[in-house]
Amino acid sequence: MTSSCHTQKSPVPRVLSIAGTDPTGGAGTAADLKSITAAGGYGMSVVTALVAQNTHGVRDLHVPPAEFLAAQLRAVSDDVTLDAVKTGMLGTADIIATVTAWLDDVQPPILVVDPVMIATSGDRLLQPEAEQAMVAFCRRATVVTPNIDELAVLAGSPRATTEDEALEQAARWSAETGVAVVVKTGHLDTLTVTNTWLGPDGTRIAVPSTRVDTTSTHGTGCSLSSALATRLGLGDTPAAALAWATDWLHESITHGAALRVGSGHGPVDHGHHSRRLQAAASSAPWLTPDAVPHLLEAPADLGAPRAGTKNDDVDPAPAVAPSGPWTAALWAAGAETTEAITDSDFVRALVDGSLPQHAFAFYLAQDALYLNGYARALAALSARSTDPAAQVYWSQAATGALAEEAELHRGWLGRNSESALTPASSPVTSAYTNFLLATAFGEDRTVGVAAVLPCFWLYAQVGAALPAVPAGHPYAAWLDTYRDPGFVTATEQALAQLEAEMAAASPAVRASAARAYLTACRHELEFFDQALRIEPGEAAAVAGTATGATRSTGSASPGNTTAALSGSAR
Repeated sequence: MTSSCHTQKSPVPRVLSIAGTDPTGGAGTAADLKSITAAGGYGMSVVTALVAQNTHGVRDLHVPPAEFLAAQLRAVSDDVTLDAVKTGMLGTADIIATVTAWLDDVQPPILVVDPVMIATSGDRLLQPEAEQAMVAFCRRATVVTPNIDELAVLAGSPRATTEDEALEQAARWSAETGVAVVVKTGHLDTLTVTNTWLGPDGTRIAVPSTRVDTTSTHGTGCSLSSALATRLGLGDTPAAALAWATDWLHESITHGAALRVGSGHGPVDHGHHSRRLQAAASSAPWLTPDAVPHLLEAPADLGAPRAGTKNDDVDPAPAVAPSGPWTAALWAAGAETTEAITDSDFVRALVDGSLPQHAFAFYLAQDALYLNGYARALAALSARSTDPAAQVYWSQAATGALAEEAELHRGWLGRNSESALTPASSPVTSAYTNFLLATAFGEDRTVGVAAVLPCFWLYAQVGAALPAVPAGHPYAAWLDTYRDPGFVTATEQALAQLEAEMAAASPAVRASAARAYLTACRHELEFFDQALRIEPGEAAAVAGTATGATRSTGSASPGNTTAALSGSAR
């Protein structure tokens, strides 16, 4: 009996995985369900085979009768409308025939086929009859996601040894069958791993990412195809779906080893992306009421533990030395946040070149908006200063920030934007600039100086920690802006300004200044991390850029993108 509402459109794509099992959770239906959930879908599974396997390999296999497989399939489709179906291990010709007959009846709008025929080791997983049936089965798919060896079987060609050969095989087969192909170069010996969607109409969508040096790659094929099916079922374009699935899987692979599951080829961390976004959505206050004493009589009163730092031993050494005891105390108090910034996923991805282009474009657009507000805050400090030298310093810093904003628009944003519209400010960017402006205009001048300091000091810290950038790095020209030696001098001057202000301020103002500094440090962390919270299509809408799915790995020159005094283009 079917439900009266089962045919209604769901805001969450209903995705069915038809595959084998993995009791350790890294591959098969277990990985499929995790991937579907991570990609925003409701996952269901029909089991084709019970597999006794772990991170070292397969030990045993039990295939239920085809009649039971058909019963599972009918139980699902009799009651649930499906937005997408993903198939994985279909180990025999009878299984393939059973699934084919069911598909003829149900005809789901999206069918993603992971043609599990050849293992990473090169071993054949299907008998010849089943392999022939799988080749025919692939012709009914929306898109297939073969590995390099399986692509060769589909194309009837020798195994490709280069990306160009693989793309040629896929393009030829796609044109012949009318089925799209995702070519995965993970098994080729290349520094960049590219997933390329090739459509029968000649469409080519390439999404590159950097290779991760890890053994935690068990189930990557299952996971990619399931995530792709979910995003297509959600209504994403092929470009947006492939970009999302590729970026998500890269993050999952990067953090897989930290799971410590198994002693062989471990699984990827399917949930890292979701946990990261969940943590970012926390509404817990950044500073507790007792994080900073109400009165700061001496630098020692700003105890690191009370300000949220675990202990003094974890403090990263500042790249630009404090100007005195007050700025030293501030550095110690904010050390935990500083360490979180330098070790953040965004900074790591920017440095190793794996940062998705849509995230980088979004980051640049927000940085330009930030600089405009930051310049106004610096100008306010200049206007409120009574010392002529301080007036000149803050005025020049404001001018530098505006020059940096203009250069961003002429340089990086001008080359990467498809829209003449001014980018929209994100909630994170607006919160940060509003905080700076409210503090610079409405609080004691010392508090305003403390609020603008983290942009100087933390930027210098990130720049000092950068390793040598190799040739061909996609963001090499941008990373070079972090090494501006003039910025160290500007940071030293800003530190001297705050040290003098703190020494002359009242205990109550010092406490407010410390809170402003620590709050600004947290705003800096949020500003860096926000680019990894946005999806390709959202980034394009905000920044006026492409989704990043048809992206090149070549670097673009930003021109002179450092401001001698503000240097605040992160």
